[in-house]
Amino acid sequence: MILRILVLWLFLYCSYSKADCLPDVEGLCTPGVTITEDTQIDITEEDKGTEIITTTTTTVTTSTTTITNEDSGDILTGSSGYVPSNKEGDMDIDWGGQGGASMPTGNSCYGLGADKCAQITGGGNSTSTMGVAGMGTTFINTIDISDLQIDNGGEVKYTIEVDKQDAQDRIYMHVSGFDGTTSVFSGTDILSESGVSTGYQSYNGSFNFSGILNKIIVEVGGRDINLAVGPLFDDVTVNVFYNVINTIVTQHITTLEEIYYLDIFNPIELDFVEDVFEYNDISMDDGEISFTPVESEVEEVTFASVELEIAEIEINLPEPEPEIVVVETELEMEIEMEMEEIVVVEAEPEEETIEESQEEPQESEQKEPQPEEKEKDPEEKPKEEKSSKPKVTKKEKAATKIVKKIDDKARYDDDAQMKTLIVMQILSNTQSFFDLQGTIIDTNVNEYLNKTIEDQYDILFNMAQENTITEMINGQY
Repeated sequence: MILRILVLWLFLYCSYSKADCLPDVEGLCTPGVTITEDTQIDITEEDKGTEIITTTTTTVTTSTTTITNEDSGDILTGSSGYVPSNKEGDMDIDWGGQGGASMPTGNSCYGLGADKCAQITGGGNSTSTMGVAGMGTTFINTIDISDLQIDNGGEVKYTIEVDKQDAQDRIYMHVSGFDGTTSVFSGTDILSESGVSTGYQSYNGSFNFSGILNKIIVEVGGRDINLAVGPLFDDVTVNVFYNVINTIVTQHITTLEEIYYLDIFNPIELDFVEDVFEYNDISMDDGEISFTPVESEVEEVTFASVELEIAEIEINLPEPEPEIVVVETELEMEIEMEMEEIVVVEAEPEEETIEESQEEPQESEQKEPQPEEKEKDPEEKPKEEKSSKPKVTKKEKAATKIVKKIDDKARYDDDAQMKTLIVMQILSNTQSFFDLQGTIIDTNVNEYLNKTIEDQYDILFNMAQENTITEMINGQY
């Protein structure tokens, strides 16, 4: 047994809406769908001596990757479920932190509104807990966002309202991201630096990250250098936008088996297979083969349709030529006559003659003269005789063609047999074949059965009584 295996790899890449997102990318990916197909074709050939079996297995692996950008919403609102009421971004309550601070309200918040706000009052110059230099006061808020299950990177965006009355003061916004205790990103934006007169401003910014993110620390800090009216801030928001990547992998396996028989075909099986493929539509769905009978239009067989078909064929047939058969007869006969001697006998009384003829009747019977053969003239032409074979008419030829056209496999179905019967009707001019038949009335045959037929043995017996053996023998000639 010979076994050969051929493996063909075919990689097919296609995309309906390409999603742009490389591994460990920082920031947000382009939303979309990427579809890739990996096709593997395995061909196995097995030689069993009497047949060769070729098996083709096609495995199509389809990967569908869908990328979307999700928004956590403002994680500094109490309704989000990520922070308690004392850590909300509306700054009604101090978050806690380093240095001096106060929570003014009404006109003391200037352009931030009449509700409470946060004020930086520390004049020191040190490094904050999050590593920011030039710090006198900080407000720190730590938020657990592990339930978002962020593992493909994204972007943290913030907004903050600031009112800086003293141009010499400074204020900054710092955000750090962590995967447990591992830092994922850390960013600081100086909102208003010392020496810049800004007054009321609304700020926003963002920080990109990659991989897993499950904790964020927000730090707002600065300095009140002149210790007069320190920087004020309110309405802090933090949103986490992150990538969600879903990949669905499907496999479609199709196996096709082909058998090549080595000159050992079974005619019955082959006829069956041919019939199956001829009279059925064959389809395959998920490896299942289905057979649907082919619906063919069946022409109704009638006397008129068959008669018309015969007439059409008969028109195209040539006229039959008379058939002449040349018959050469030859008669050969051999006559052998043996005459040992000829005796001339003088006439004697009648009685002796009769007696002599009675004694040797057999010799005369054995030497009955035969007619001489007529010598054949070599130059004599053979006689032309018309063939005794009946002429075949054009209609009979046409009918024969129609019958021969009937497929052997369908010869015994209803339509084929009906067509053959109609052809026989047309040839015999018995169009009334299928008409209602009359009833045959039996006649009385007893009178014929009672008649006596004289047998030949009685006739021979009577003849034997009236004639001698010699007379009976001579009577044969």
